[in-house]
Amino acid sequence: MCRQVFGFRLAMIAVAAPAALLNASPGLGVRLVGAAVVVTFMGSYVLFRDWERFGPLLLCHPTLLAADTLFGTLLLISAGPDTTLAYVSVCTPLLAGIVYGWRGAACFASLQSLILLLVYATLRQESHASLAERLLLPGLCLITGAVGSTLRNLMLRFGSATQALTTVKARLAATEAVAAERARLAREMHDSVAKTLHGVALAADALARSASSPDMDPARVRQHAELVARAARRAAAESRELLTDLRRESDPAQGYGNGDGDGIDVLPELAARAEDFGTRTGLPTACRLTGDRTTLPVPSAVARQLLTITAEAMENAHRHAAPTQVEVRAAVQGEVLTLTVHDDGRGLPPGTTLEQLRRTGHFGLVGMVERAASVGARIRIDPGDHDRGTAVRLELPLTTLTPTALTP
Repeated sequence: MCRQVFGFRLAMIAVAAPAALLNASPGLGVRLVGAAVVVTFMGSYVLFRDWERFGPLLLCHPTLLAADTLFGTLLLISAGPDTTLAYVSVCTPLLAGIVYGWRGAACFASLQSLILLLVYATLRQESHASLAERLLLPGLCLITGAVGSTLRNLMLRFGSATQALTTVKARLAATEAVAAERARLAREMHDSVAKTLHGVALAADALARSASSPDMDPARVRQHAELVARAARRAAAESRELLTDLRRESDPAQGYGNGDGDGIDVLPELAARAEDFGTRTGLPTACRLTGDRTTLPVPSAVARQLLTITAEAMENAHRHAAPTQVEVRAAVQGEVLTLTVHDDGRGLPPGTTLEQLRRTGHFGLVGMVERAASVGARIRIDPGDHDRGTAVRLELPLTTLTPTALTP
């Protein structure tokens, strides 16, 4: 706002300068008025152009504004109070109120009013203005001083409110970041360690039943013990992988999770995951790769989410749907990756929603939706074009990924 005030002063000085020079006395008078024009104009121009640089000087040294007022007085005496320089005089208390507060506004408003009254007294023989007209400008000086002080208080309050709002937004952002991190950790634990530990518990139960059976078969006990050992080792490996990922994501130099680093060809990885799932569960599982590409390198963070969604969809089908087969399809058409996991099991209960699943503690589908959203993909979970079962269909626009990671 101070810059706008100095811009207005510049315009008024430029308009009134010719009249001030014409009315000045020849010789020394013209030189003094010319010097006053140059000083006031250049001072206003410098503060108008580089307020951020020179404004603190004016704020720390009120004598600079007082000197500017005295130079303006020379112009006012020479040009007369009936010119546009009168508006420059009115601007001085306004500027003092904005910069120095009510004390500065009162000081400079009184000084400028006194100067105007002295100018009218000096020019009373040449001026035919009435008493009311002579008191108008001094009164305006007092009013603009009060206006400047009020504007200063309003701007200070607005700045305090803005700072408080910024602080609240920062706290909300931190809270949302913590909530997002907690949700991400919950997904990771559910989709890796918790799922494997559930398998350990089932294998341990089978081992206990085999060991307590009257006709205990040592070979069967050994088989169940090996299952428990393999599941425990898998849980330990998944825990180490989860901790490693967390450390990578917390270290920006690793470039993990932001699209940096080497890309992962996700298509053969999908086929390998499907084959491993079929071997481990004994459930017939097919993986079909179609479309325009045979390879699809994507950033490691995106590949991890896609593979986890696929694995979770297959595990959900095996544990809850009692299917006879599972099919995984991956197709790249144009710039869109379509990934579908379909089973011919019993399907979802009618009317199932994510909120119901979240309330009842079933976070598998909820985690898949959150993972898809984190990489900018769209996901749909329904029977699809099939008569029975459930199809998890994910569509990922490849244009949202890092271009260098998509180059075969």
